[in-house]
Amino acid sequence: MIFLSLLRICLLIAPAVHSAPFLEPAVQADYDAIVIGGGPAGLAATSGLARVRRNVLLIDSGEYRNDPTRHAHDILGFDGVTPAWLRFAARRQISDYGTVDLVNGTVTEVQPQKNNTFFKVLADYPGNKSVSFTTRKVVLATGMRDILPTTTGLAESWGKGIYWCPWCDGHEHADQDLGILARLDSAVTSVREILTLNTDIVLFVNGTDTPANRAITEGKFPGWETYLKLLNVKIENRTLASITRLRDGATPYADPSLPTHPEHDLFEVNFTDKKNPILRNAFFADFPSEQRSKVGENAGVQLYGNKLAADGAGGLVTNVPGIFAIGDANSDNVTNVPHAFFSGKRTAVYLHVQIERENSLAQIAAAGKRDVGEDELQKLWARMNVPSDVTHARERFEV
Repeated sequence: MIFLSLLRICLLIAPAVHSAPFLEPAVQADYDAIVIGGGPAGLAATSGLARVRRNVLLIDSGEYRNDPTRHAHDILGFDGVTPAWLRFAARRQISDYGTVDLVNGTVTEVQPQKNNTFFKVLADYPGNKSVSFTTRKVVLATGMRDILPTTTGLAESWGKGIYWCPWCDGHEHADQDLGILARLDSAVTSVREILTLNTDIVLFVNGTDTPANRAITEGKFPGWETYLKLLNVKIENRTLASITRLRDGATPYADPSLPTHPEHDLFEVNFTDKKNPILRNAFFADFPSEQRSKVGENAGVQLYGNKLAADGAGGLVTNVPGIFAIGDANSDNVTNVPHAFFSGKRTAVYLHVQIERENSLAQIAAAGKRDVGEDELQKLWARMNVPSDVTHARERFEV
């Protein structure tokens, strides 16, 4: 009893304990991050940032590389849903987080400010409304655009019996007659990717079976002619005139949240010589692609080939500090929905830690109540970025 009484007296005369004052961020901006692009990569980045209560804006143009395809596959828990359903389900879940804004619009420009300490993002919203926001970091999830040949009927069936990825869409056409649409050297190497689906394969190389291309193919795949003969894979070198759909393998009024399997399409391939058309059930293609948006490149992001240069050991940051590139658009050269999710989450974690590292430097300096020179800031940075530290960014993201 005496102890409790003394404790009560001590509590009464002890000075009041105040909660820690709110610490100002290193940079004041409208958002911690603006994510440009609402495909799987952009949605994953937004989700990852929302989970740690980052103030995030996702601006979605409504243009997606995989939108033409019937279903998105190899996504655990969502295998076979339509791309639109996948985006809908993701946005519905992300919208439950109170620090996220999901809007439709097209970003027109990203302007670095004050040595990339923050950025101004300009966008056009529906109804000819132009807006601008400031943000500490920018995430480019702008995707790629496939450059399709002008062959009549090809674009209309892209993603609906004519695909580029056997992992994404091949299983629905297993044990069906298949074709490969590509240059000779690419078509030959693609054979190995689809043999487990069916060995009845025709390579439609569209006039590229030339001595020069045969030499290129031999360099890529020594012994390729023997290999094709062993498998009875045929090369069709005639120039394509059209690909005509004879049967649609889609399931009418299918539930977008469920897969359809199998899919029985049928096409007739016609040639400029107007002789002997060939029937195929499905095709896999290898066509070039390009950046869907110039926003990153215009902001100073370098390209590796046609991809935004991104540092895999640095959370997929580009050569422009504060701008990250994820998904199909970046230079890690992996293209599928699970990888897009991974790249978005990877950048979200790195970006979150980087912002707090910057905040800590500014807050430590402010606590000293004096001006801190550049040399002292560099020393502080070194102390906050020790390689052995569990939050050391580069060490965390090495694989």
